[in-house]
Amino acid sequence: MAVTMTEAAADHVSRFLDNRGKGFGVRVGVKTTGCSGMGYILEFVDDALTEDTVFECHGVNVVVDPKSLVYIDGTELDFVKEGLNEGFKFNNPRAASECGCGESFSV
Repeated sequence: MAVTMTEAAADHVSRFLDNRGKGFGVRVGVKTTGCSGMGYILEFVDDALTEDTVFECHGVNVVVDPKSLVYIDGTELDFVKEGLNEGFKFNNPRAASECGCGESFSV
């Protein structure tokens, strides 16, 4: 499987990388936090590490470390606009539950 992103998410990340003036791609991962146990990490990266897995989606590199890949394999990253709000949405088939605020999940 893989970690993928929609075209809308890829376009948004591409614009940020262009404005930043540098970058290899975006890192998607997890950390221990929140009500349910794990939260998502999303950050720009200038280089992938040798242990990272890199997926290419719509011209954007998605970088995932091996520990995170266990929890987010199959996840699709989307960028959504709802009224005045906009942001990334993680569609993770491995998530068994999410907390009420949507900031964390468990598997």
